[in-house]
Amino acid sequence: MKVKVNKDACIGCGACAAICDEVFEINDEGLSEAKVEEVKEELQDEVRDAADSCPTGAIVIEEGQQEEEKAA
Repeated sequence: MKVKVNKDACIGCGACAAICDEVFEINDEGLSEAKVEEVKEELQDEVRDAADSCPTGAIVIEEGQQEEEKAA
């Protein structure tokens, strides 16, 4: 899975960093950003929770083909 934060939608509330600080941080501009592009498997559920908790939907998750095959 890959993750990124849409800077235009982010309001910097910090919910994502509170849920998964291994992946998200608040930058010097007061907005969230992903510290990694590729998310380790053990953190994927937390990243999904962070995305679900984002009040503006600024977190974009791209599921890779490998994850889609596991789900099938």
